Amino acid sequence: MPANETAPSVKKKGRRARLIVLVLVLALVAGLGYGAYWSVDSVRASFPQTTGSLKVPGLTGTVDVKRDASGIPQLYADSDDDLFRAQGFVHAQDRFWEMDVRRHMTSGRLSEMFGAGQVETDAFLRTLGWRQVAQQEYDTKLSPETKKYLQAYADGVNAYLKGKSGKDLSVEHAALKLNDDYQPEQWTPVDSVAWLKAMAWDLRGNMQDEIDRALMTGKLSQAQIDDLYPPYPFDRNRPIVEGGSVKGGKYTPQAPGSGSPVGSPGSGGQSAANGSQASANGSQASARTGAADSPTGLAGNATAQGATVGLRTSLTALADTLDQIPAILGPAGSGIGSNSWVVSGQYTTTGKPLLANDPHLSPQLPSVWYQMGLHCRTVSASCQFDVAGFTFSGMPGVVIGHNADIAWGMTNLGADVTDLYLEQVKPEGYVYDNKVLPFTTREEVIKIAGGGEKKITVRSTNNGPLISDRSDEITSVGARAPVASSAPDRGNGYGVALRWTALDPGKSMDAVFKLDRAKTFADFRNAARDFEVPSQNLIYADSKGANGNIGYQAPGRIPVRTTGDGRMPAPGWDSKYAWKGSKDSAAGWVPQDEMPYDHNPARGFIVTANQAVVENSPGKYPTLLTTDWGYGARSQRINDLIEAKTKDGGKISTDDMRTMQMDNSSEIAALLTPLLAKIDVSDPDVRSAQKLLEGWNYTQEPDSAAAAYFNAVWRNILKLAFGDKMPKELRVEGSCMNVPEQTTGPADDLAKMVRECGTRDADSAQPDGGDRWFEVVRRLVKDEKSDWWKAPSNGRTVAATTSRDELFARAMKDARWELTAKLGKDQSTWSWGRLHQLMLKNQTIGTEGPGYLQWLLNRGPWNLGGGEATVNATGWNASSGYGVTWVPSMRMVVNLGDLDKSRWINLTGASGHAYHDHYTDQTTLWAKGELLDWPFGKDAVDRATVDTLKLTP
Repeated sequence: MPANETAPSVKKKGRRARLIVLVLVLALVAGLGYGAYWSVDSVRASFPQTTGSLKVPGLTGTVDVKRDASGIPQLYADSDDDLFRAQGFVHAQDRFWEMDVRRHMTSGRLSEMFGAGQVETDAFLRTLGWRQVAQQEYDTKLSPETKKYLQAYADGVNAYLKGKSGKDLSVEHAALKLNDDYQPEQWTPVDSVAWLKAMAWDLRGNMQDEIDRALMTGKLSQAQIDDLYPPYPFDRNRPIVEGGSVKGGKYTPQAPGSGSPVGSPGSGGQSAANGSQASANGSQASARTGAADSPTGLAGNATAQGATVGLRTSLTALADTLDQIPAILGPAGSGIGSNSWVVSGQYTTTGKPLLANDPHLSPQLPSVWYQMGLHCRTVSASCQFDVAGFTFSGMPGVVIGHNADIAWGMTNLGADVTDLYLEQVKPEGYVYDNKVLPFTTREEVIKIAGGGEKKITVRSTNNGPLISDRSDEITSVGARAPVASSAPDRGNGYGVALRWTALDPGKSMDAVFKLDRAKTFADFRNAARDFEVPSQNLIYADSKGANGNIGYQAPGRIPVRTTGDGRMPAPGWDSKYAWKGSKDSAAGWVPQDEMPYDHNPARGFIVTANQAVVENSPGKYPTLLTTDWGYGARSQRINDLIEAKTKDGGKISTDDMRTMQMDNSSEIAALLTPLLAKIDVSDPDVRSAQKLLEGWNYTQEPDSAAAAYFNAVWRNILKLAFGDKMPKELRVEGSCMNVPEQTTGPADDLAKMVRECGTRDADSAQPDGGDRWFEVVRRLVKDEKSDWWKAPSNGRTVAATTSRDELFARAMKDARWELTAKLGKDQSTWSWGRLHQLMLKNQTIGTEGPGYLQWLLNRGPWNLGGGEATVNATGWNASSGYGVTWVPSMRMVVNLGDLDKSRWINLTGASGHAYHDHYTDQTTLWAKGELLDWPFGKDAVDRATVDTLKLTP
């Protein structure tokens, strides 16, 4: 069966030769034919010691590391320093290759490991300056206590590294050692802080949408673009918080006890006030005023046609550059998201809250998460932590999980925290309010494995680093972009600068430790104040009182724009488009006191799944956080499932929460299948496929032939109605079609056709088929004669379509023959899982090399159910195929009534060592929707322990 070909990775351009050498070395290391010494010895040399005792310099007391049957460690210590020193040591035992690759990525030093092919990627990352910002955070923003924890963690990593190299660290390091005599350097606290920048980059909000909308202006009208970015459907899909308002500079949620409780009439999304959608449309229309007046975002300073040409070329080059940046968490633009929800004890079988979370991120091997417990034997002023959950290897603390008092989860808030600025570049600087200002510059030296180096100059404007400097194409396009006489002299052309909240030093690392120690909702909200980047939806639960408490807080550093809405690139030369406040002033951010929150709402539950946080309208919530929310398909489905379960006094159990996480229902299938069933089909083979949809309940189980056929039809509808009308810059690379050589002029010239091929990376091509496209089609489907339903003839066997049903019939036929080619003519052998496969690829090396050698490090495939915008969100990009591109990277259900009865699962396993028993031992369970026991109390941990390692001074 074919492996997934679209999983994000460190990109391969320009470094294949070096990585093939590494893979061949790995073949030797794994003992595929050259000597016993390089077989079992090298594979097992890096496996961690999990029993007995080890000396760790710097410890003041003994730390017990208790691992269960899945290799998940629970650490017990008598001081905070010992606890985090041990965490660093244990992370390095299991995951140092992952940690080493990640720190080279965040600091723009991949070339030091993988050679000259990574120079361009490193240059872009150096231009962003993640490492410099992380250093500033460590030096000037973080508390002394946090810095102490970071140093203890780094000391633990370095204690593990002492005296080790090559095969003692990992099979991958053995390959680097043999090929290049590579030796890892010491870990530093800033290496840990920089990880938050990678996390923020992948969760940065609407930057891809901003680029895509600008690129669309070259082929689509503003009205057409608006069709493809409809307003959020507040009349159908609930926001996270309802009924609150900002008064006196503070957000006040709807009072507990007001509104509709769970299961009561009027509590569902379908019953929203009739005026809600009108308000949403008005709000979005108001936000779009600047973009509508000037499709390019140039605010009248350039002619629309000329500026569009220059901007389109510039942003195409930028999009290509972005596609080369490793996506640690998820592919940009294809629906990266998460689910979390919490139910009050009033509606649970335990009488206390239940909290579920499953972040949707790119499939990584090993998983980006590492399960761990951090326990002080006695909680005191000198040892303050008793917490367990999901950690990031390379960073101290627990990111998502629970302590003895509270539990919390996270989903991406999706706030618009990035803006692209077009800059008028001159040899001596850049134009700003009719003045030429000098660039802020710094020199960077990129060292290359095998010898050599490249020097670059990073230039920044007051809008941020000039990321266009990393592309020769971008720096020259301004010469082809005509401008009006009122525009400032463009010099050598338009540059592109990036303004991004994560490039201002912050205190997010402080927030991690505050969350780990929080005991009350007030503590939780105080911790959220420091969780500046990335902006996340934080949900909360505790067990205090009769039914416990549930809550929500929207934190984050979100910019206030003086002009514009961030939907299109802005004119950097005009100060009216700058963010409010200076780069060093907090006055430029939405005040934390005005950020939405909720506490014990009357409905009895809170759902966050990347939908709108709050309805933005006068008198309710005045601040525009973004116009690019997820569209609420997943969130409303979870709302509906909770209400259905609790109707007439029903209660929700821990297993009910798990079942909801695996819900495979397709909203778009429920909308379209009845229409598809009515299409008159004459071809007997297509008719037999159509019959698969009869009686189908719209669930996408892995063994479902109906789900396979419907998703193929959906993919072909999107291609015919929208994909073929997209500019080539958004169509998937390699997708080619005949287009007119020119669009204006004599009729004879218009008849000339040329071959035009898409250029977009498979993970970010459009239409991707996510819930934005659900909403697009929902709004168009009643208009049977919409121009979007018109598709041209192929000039030979297929006639042009002029209506919805004609296009649907064509999509059904195309889908039938596509599945015949992929799955065979016999429909009884079809299944969604055969199309929708997960392949886990080892970071970096596992993505390259001859196919017959990739099995050394990669695992799979697994046939999965679920799909785009379902609760069981196994994402796929409809432009490029059916392979899984993002997944629930972990799942957890926390039982606040009895923490020892909580449950969890990871995508892979605890180990990052390719041949270890715990490399992918949780994956098959994960694919089936099963969860592991999650012991927390000492007695429960002791009962689950199979290996104990003592770390001693």
